[in-house]
Amino acid sequence: MSVIFLLGFPAAVFCEEVKKGIQSPPVLDEIVVSATKTEEKRKDIANSVIVKDETDINEFAAQSVGELLANEPGIDWQTYGNYGGATQELHIRGMRGNATQVFVNGINVGSPSLGSADVGRIPLNNIERIEVVKGSGSLLYGSGAMGGTVNIITKRPSRDITDLKVSAGYGSQDTYRLSAEQGMFITDDFGYYLTAGRMETDGFRANSYLRQTDTSLKLLLDKSDFIDISLYGDYMYRKYGVPGVEPPSGTQAYYIGGIKFYSDDSSSVLNHSSDKDCHIVLEAKGNPLKWLGYNIKGHYTNMDNYNYERYAFDGTGSENWITNRIAGTDGNINIHPFEGGNLLIGGEYKDFDWKNKSFDLDAAGVKSVKTTTEAHMFTQGAFTEAQYRPSQYLKAIAGVRHENHSVFGSENMPLFGLVINPFETTALKLNHGKHFLAPTFNDLFWPAGPYSRGNPDLKPEIGWHTDIGLEQSLINDKVFISLFYFHWNVDNKIEWQPDSQGVWSPINLEGYKADGVEAGITIGSFYNFKLGLNYTYTDAEEKSRAYTRQDYGWPPFLPPDFRYDIVNRRATNTPEHQFRGDLTYKSNFGLTATATARYVSDKVMYQTETTVYPDTKTVKYTMGSYWTADLKVEQRLYEHWILSLSGNNLFDKDYDTHLSSFTDQSTFESKTTNYPGAGRSVFFNIKYEY
Repeated sequence: MSVIFLLGFPAAVFCEEVKKGIQSPPVLDEIVVSATKTEEKRKDIANSVIVKDETDINEFAAQSVGELLANEPGIDWQTYGNYGGATQELHIRGMRGNATQVFVNGINVGSPSLGSADVGRIPLNNIERIEVVKGSGSLLYGSGAMGGTVNIITKRPSRDITDLKVSAGYGSQDTYRLSAEQGMFITDDFGYYLTAGRMETDGFRANSYLRQTDTSLKLLLDKSDFIDISLYGDYMYRKYGVPGVEPPSGTQAYYIGGIKFYSDDSSSVLNHSSDKDCHIVLEAKGNPLKWLGYNIKGHYTNMDNYNYERYAFDGTGSENWITNRIAGTDGNINIHPFEGGNLLIGGEYKDFDWKNKSFDLDAAGVKSVKTTTEAHMFTQGAFTEAQYRPSQYLKAIAGVRHENHSVFGSENMPLFGLVINPFETTALKLNHGKHFLAPTFNDLFWPAGPYSRGNPDLKPEIGWHTDIGLEQSLINDKVFISLFYFHWNVDNKIEWQPDSQGVWSPINLEGYKADGVEAGITIGSFYNFKLGLNYTYTDAEEKSRAYTRQDYGWPPFLPPDFRYDIVNRRATNTPEHQFRGDLTYKSNFGLTATATARYVSDKVMYQTETTVYPDTKTVKYTMGSYWTADLKVEQRLYEHWILSLSGNNLFDKDYDTHLSSFTDQSTFESKTTNYPGAGRSVFFNIKYEY
């Protein structure tokens, strides 16, 4: 509290008083777009929903979308080491990152190569609103929307307001951020919003640096309800080191030919990557008639990824470029045929081109063999969803999607929902839908090499997702409670595993499932304080690989497809318990302070030591539970200036994010070790708003 006093007292003396109350907690009349692709009140949506706006982004000590949403009910934020360029994924209700679709302005920003989205690439200063819709989303969004969807809506100009914001900040690990944004209406109907940013950090260990530049532009023609046309484009370029796991304590730096390959805190000081992402979205929408609305989009995405990797055991390596180009269109019409009735009809088409160009590197790092692999596929989807509210107390939802995939054929995904409103401030919700996940380009077509290869014979993952819950508003919206039970199952789970020769490739497992509970309560504001408490319990179970006699090569009297060693076990890398607590204080003289505490319980991972019969052995490793605490203090001065000081992992707690193996080339001893999370960091920022 001393920090709050030191910033708040002088502000009270010379600052122009700015009176801003704490934002009210979510209420059942809040408007959400992503759940039904149309504007709906929260109490009319059968899904569990999380909404974050610009106020939330500014209040919390979050440096990325992942940090902002981490440990919200049902959400697990996972990274590979939490270094500058580490991939950041959102796992919803115990599913993996590829079971969550992430959109920016309704366009999927996930990588078709990997099937998941790296939310660490998305700049926070460009975001107006984030909507997280949990539960099966395959009806409206197709493949991959099994755990839920995250739709990020970027800023747009406001009429009669000229927006101008410039900020600069510096912090631990030689980190700095610069950003600028400006938006306005040039005429009565035409406006624009422009953003730009630059971020650099050296990271918290060797070879964990990041250099990122991003920019975006939204052009808007707003003719009120009749038509709203927007053209949005963004570009992001970043390059970063890939330090790998942290070697075991006592490991000495290792050199080949005078070149350092790893150090005492990073298993690689040579590996590095870069990304170039570009998105263009043209959208037209409107409600020209009381009973009719429409939305049409055309979009294009180009994603280029470069990887440089060297192997410490002999100095060889690989260098590859992966390009994904996606073009598509989607649209829907929303019809209100009668009071209480609604019919949504839509469809989409996406065309994917994938290219992998790679070089082998010899022991001196010189390029040798070149390999180029290309693939193309497309998807077509058509969906309809009917909603009927016969009274203020009840709403029913039913729909189906027909998806056609150029590789896997067609699939039908039904969905059913029910909302009961016994009181104006109460919503009882039921949602049950089928979901699926198609294999990625990497899964199918990764070029065969000495260490890995794709598998063109994979089947899609498929299953069902059900949730039942309550949302309740109390005390004039000063208290909001959310409580949900969920269950999902997945057949044909796709997982990369080594074969009997040690070559990694994807296979279909038996599947996995989960049951869980997520609960949240928001209290306030009372006496300028707001409190949020969230808890998630997830009991996720998977089946181990079903090894066959062919995998072992023995005994010969059994048929090659004879299966054994199927084991039901706790799901990989899924915490059972997660907690988050947020306490916000907002004064009447421009001071805001938010403290956040997170708890993540232990996670397990499995490693198959050998697949040679009869010595097949799967070893279980456990990553311990941990707490982290963050704090952000912000003070507004003279109306236009904002100073902020944030601290992450304030108590410098050690924690692991993932596990992998490391071989000490001096002793040839292999151990499973960790990707470490970042320690304590602080960041100071100054912003000018006009």
